[in-house]
Amino acid sequence: MSYVVLDTDVASAILRRRLPGSIEARLTGQSLAITFVTVGELTSWTLRRNWGARRLADLTAWRRHVVTLPFDDLVATTWGTLDARAQARGRPRPINDMWVAACCIAYGVPLATFNVKDFEDFARHDGLALVGV
Repeated sequence: MSYVVLDTDVASAILRRRLPGSIEARLTGQSLAITFVTVGELTSWTLRRNWGARRLADLTAWRRHVVTLPFDDLVATTWGTLDARAQARGRPRPINDMWVAACCIAYGVPLATFNVKDFEDFARHDGLALVGV
């Protein structure tokens, strides 16, 4: 069974039941994962939007079916490498995008995102595998 990491945009589309069928088909048969970054972004999103008990319960139930990639030394050193390389190329990247990319690269899993342009540099220069969505 292979894993695919969902960027926050794809995870939120799943939670809102607005994932296009073509993308859903590409994820069928894959084990889904999110990063610790997505956990934080989803938490912030639910609080800022005042989610009620039912929606929070739906999120909790959904999270039971996905793996969360954690922060650890490997991810931290991968992030540092990505940051240094991006700075050297004159293309600093958003911090959260770098953390997501670092998790995927460190654990060798592809990333499903709607924001391919945000991750293209990591794919081109650092070996990030992208699932075209």
